[in-house]
Amino acid sequence: MSINGTGYDYTSIRVCASTVSFIILAFFNLVINWTILREERLRTQARFVLVFHLLFSALVYFGVGCAFYLQIHVNARTPEAVCQVIITILITSASNILLTLTAMALDRYFAICFPLKYSSLCCAHWPWLIGMLTWGLALITPLSLLSKPAFRGQCNRENLKKGELHKIILISVCATLILFSYGKILHEGRRLGVLTRRNRVGCRTIALHGAQLAVYILPNFVNFVLHLLQKQGYLHRDPKELFAVINFAFFSLAQCIAPIIYGLRKEELLEQLYHRFPCLSCHLKRVLEWTVQATQPRLHPQTRERTMTSQRLMLTELSKTSV
Repeated sequence: MSINGTGYDYTSIRVCASTVSFIILAFFNLVINWTILREERLRTQARFVLVFHLLFSALVYFGVGCAFYLQIHVNARTPEAVCQVIITILITSASNILLTLTAMALDRYFAICFPLKYSSLCCAHWPWLIGMLTWGLALITPLSLLSKPAFRGQCNRENLKKGELHKIILISVCATLILFSYGKILHEGRRLGVLTRRNRVGCRTIALHGAQLAVYILPNFVNFVLHLLQKQGYLHRDPKELFAVINFAFFSLAQCIAPIIYGLRKEELLEQLYHRFPCLSCHLKRVLEWTVQATQPRLHPQTRERTMTSQRLMLTELSKTSV
């Protein structure tokens, strides 16, 4: 923890949290993203390409964030141009994470609610075009801040607090689209009779996805509430910094795990991982099986039951026909 004239800023904790998250993401980026790139069946589907962009955006964010907080911790004299580049990369990668999550929700919405149109519009390259579009939209916020006067002095967290209105608008729009998409998916599932009390698989899947999405959105609102409380005089700076660093450390680890769960829950990806990285299967087998069974705990019994039911129906129809 570094100390300034007003108290603690807990920079060392931020460095450790960013470093741990970066190391975890670097390993799974190598494993998951390499598998997606090498397998044509995966790299032509939007859901896997968006997982690729989500993992890569998180890797860039935590990697640059680790360097950013480390130079604050050691009191380095970072040049203004370098600081501006670091801030731009941080804001762009963080914005792209939210935009990619929004694209994932919209992709599932169109795939479930409009399956025929979705299948007809799909092509091999459009998932990568969506990724390029999200990166382009993510650049709007940092580029709009370049016209404002730069922060004079040390490259610290005050630079990240610029453009709060842009960030709140982006978070609000993304959260609204995500909630709209999953609300429509729930409505369509109930209309088709898929999401019932007997079939809790879909409900658990959407609930788990909602929790994973929340770990990206909630920290920003928590920081905004802490800022308002401090501004109104209800919270002093030291307690505010303590709550902020706890919020950062907890959600940093949650954010680095969330995209990994997204990837490991895909059966096609799991199959390719076993083929391409057999040495990891013995170590990650329990984790991989848990991520699938968490949403499909009774897949095989249901399949067997449906098969037996269809056989009974066929025998009944045959007996009626023979009579």
